[in-house]
Order: sequence, then structure tokens, then C-alpha cells
Amino acid sequence: MKSYEQQIDDLLTLAFAEDVGDGDHTTLSTIPAEEQGCQQLIVKEEGILAGVEVARKVFEKFDPELKMTVFIHDGAHVKPGDVAFKVEGSVRSLLQTERTMLNIMQRMSGIATTTARYQSRLDGLNCKVLDTRKTTPGMRLLEKEAVKIGGGMNHRIGLFDMILIKDNHVDFAGGIDKAVAAARKYLAEKGKDLKIEVEVRNTDEILQALDAKVDRIMLDNFTPERTAEAVKLIDHRAEVESSGGITLDTLRAYGEAGVDFISIGALTHSVKGLDMSFKAVK
Repeated sequence: MKSYEQQIDDLLTLAFAEDVGDGDHTTLSTIPAEEQGCQQLIVKEEGILAGVEVARKVFEKFDPELKMTVFIHDGAHVKPGDVAFKVEGSVRSLLQTERTMLNIMQRMSGIATTTARYQSRLDGLNCKVLDTRKTTPGMRLLEKEAVKIGGGMNHRIGLFDMILIKDNHVDFAGGIDKAVAAARKYLAEKGKDLKIEVEVRNTDEILQALDAKVDRIMLDNFTPERTAEAVKLIDHRAEVESSGGITLDTLRAYGEAGVDFISIGALTHSVKGLDMSFKAVK
């Protein structure tokens, strides 16, 4: 499997291919090749900044001669008017990298800001918000990195780094006991050491998951009241995760029920980007 750095490089290759194509003909026709300049990233909305280090990779990949000076780093709380960084060098390169960089910075900062808002609702509790696989195709690594920058935690990155036995797996396999046994046999045969999590729908399935000694139990679409009862029943014999339709307004109730994690698809699937612009320094 490719490293994080290689995957980000592949993503940027695709981003430049779809945006620049065979050349930014507007810039190439209006800006002399030797023209030098400077642009700065201006924040226009309060939130959590994310994507600065990825922006650095954008500029380095397109034109290694571009010089980036960072004033505000990933994870910082920012407000309108803040200047996060400036970039100096070829004006042609600045103009051709602007949109790719902004797309990444705005998306990642929006996710980090949303994550911080959710996590703050759990202040004082031993509970973390988790992301899901409901991500933009091709941008998962960046979006999950933004969740971490915003104070949340990553669930699994994909289908390859955890065994998550959901309701359909249980039904097709013929029950939780059969599904977990098959998963453990598979892991042993493949020489893999992955955590096993099982999604449950009722008390009977919780008991089955406990009997199977899984690492984590996901309570799917439980009410806060049923969640508290389930946490008491599980009694620290497995990690507990709440999932399904949990909103910013109901989040605290689930955290207070005693779960370890709450997975929130909204961290990544419907986030508004943080407003910012990349303007020339006169």
C-alpha cells in the first residue's frame, strides 16, 4: 500500500490535471514568464485552520521555487482578517496553484471547524467524536486529517484497517457468533492483527457480541436512554460507540450516557468550507 505522502502526491497530480490541464491559457497569455510576485492567504470567517501543510505540498509540487512563509499553523483558531501565510515567486505559478490550494484549505478548515464544534459539546467527558467513511472520493486522507486537526479521532481509514461487522454482515453470515468466528479465522490465516467491532441493534445482540469478546460494540440508532442501559450492561468489557442520526443537539446526551466514542457522518459528508481568499500583495 502507498504511503501517506505518495497518496497525497497522487491526489495533487489528479487535482492539477483536472484544473490546469494542458495549461492555464488565461495566465499564460496575460502574465510574462519572468513576472515575480506575492500572494497571501486571508481568512474571512472564524474557525479552525487546517490544510497549511498540504498547501505547502501544493506549491512545492507545482513549482519548487515558490517560497512559502507561514504565520498561522494547522489547528489554530482564526478570525476574519487573519493572514495564514504568504507565498512568493513566479506569478504564473501562484495563479495556477491558487484554486487547488484553496479547495483543499477551505474543505479541510471547514471539517476541522465542524469537528471542533462537535467535540466541544463533549467537554468534561471521556468521549471522542469519530469520523466515518462518508468522505469525498479521493480526498479521504485529507478530510480525516482535518478531523484530527479539529480535535476528533479517526475511525477506520477504509475497509482494510479494521473488522467492522455491520448488520448486513451479521444477517448474511448467519449471526454475530458466526461472523466473528469467521473474521478471527480469516485474520489468523492472513497474519493480520485488526480490531473487531460489531454493530448491534438490540440487547440480545449486545450479549452475543460480549460472548464473542469483540473489541468494540457499536450501538446503532439507540436512544440516549437505551444507550445508558447498554453501557451499564457492557460494563467496560468492550469499547462502546454510538452511531446513527446523532446531531449536535443530541450529542451531549449520548456522551453523558457513558460511551467512549460517537461517530458523526456530518463531520465530512455535508460540511461547508471555511471562507478564505488568496490575494496579491501590492
